Amino acid sequence: MHGSASTTTVVADPVTTRRQAVYRSLETDQEKNWLSRSVDIFLITLISASVIAVILESMPGIEAKYGNALRVFEVITVSVFTIEYLLRLWCSVESESAAGKTALRARLQYLTSFHAIIDLLAILPFYLILFGVFGSVDMRFLRAVRLLRVLKLTRYSAAMNMVFITFRENGRALAAAFLILVTIMLLAASGMYYFERQSQPEAFGSIPAAMWWAFATLTTVGYGDVTPITAGGKIFGALITVVGIGMVALPTSILATGYSQQLKISTATYKDRAAEALDDGILSDDEIRDLESLRVDLGLGKHTASQILDAGRVQRALSEQQVCPHCRQSMPPDHG
Repeated sequence: MHGSASTTTVVADPVTTRRQAVYRSLETDQEKNWLSRSVDIFLITLISASVIAVILESMPGIEAKYGNALRVFEVITVSVFTIEYLLRLWCSVESESAAGKTALRARLQYLTSFHAIIDLLAILPFYLILFGVFGSVDMRFLRAVRLLRVLKLTRYSAAMNMVFITFRENGRALAAAFLILVTIMLLAASGMYYFERQSQPEAFGSIPAAMWWAFATLTTVGYGDVTPITAGGKIFGALITVVGIGMVALPTSILATGYSQQLKISTATYKDRAAEALDDGILSDDEIRDLESLRVDLGLGKHTASQILDAGRVQRALSEQQVCPHCRQSMPPDHG
């Protein structure tokens, strides 16, 4: 009796297959997928054109002459962005972060992500105005909100993503700096109220009124519209101006340090991947493409990446032969 081998054919779910194809097309991809690259270029162009259109719409002369064309372009833009938003929501279950999660939980996670919120804000003003949600209230502020569409470009810019990561990672330090700024502003307003209230009751007649001077002085060099005139007020104002220089430098140093740290992390990530690719001593075409894609994703310059690869090659060459660790000259083999 001869046994017969049976094979089981796994049929892919057509819905899942289409969803994966849509996900790959919408995800940023520099080298491997021509459709993804085309979608990226199209969306970047549309986002840029949309922001320019919002700016031009604020100019009375252009709005009067091309208002209808700008409104038609707005409808087309919002339609595309709406389709993009819904498609990203639908295929968000295919992302790596959604592994092991239910479809509902994966989509809720996407809805609360930074990019999803920006995508929603890009289209929400149009629909709020269309359906008259705020009734007869002046809706021009919603038109200004449309400028937030420029933040959609962060999806395609590693450098801008790094900036937002820096803000997120240093949120507590920035909040502490802001709290210190508010505290010093209140003290400055109180002090200037004490010195100037009688000489300038219209500008420093109360602590809230003096807060404008305190805020302008602490965050800038002052506008000159409100200045102390008493001797005590001038001395106090000079001290506050010096403190203000330090207050501006504090959040700047936090952001600069955080950005530098993120850049070091990106460099270390690229260095580790380069070491893996150089493990066999040869960089294949696929490995070169993967490293280039990673370089773009991390926002590293070509010169920096080239230096990392050259250092990796040198380190591997040194590890394959006996060399002096100081002068890197070959040493004779040790005959025991």
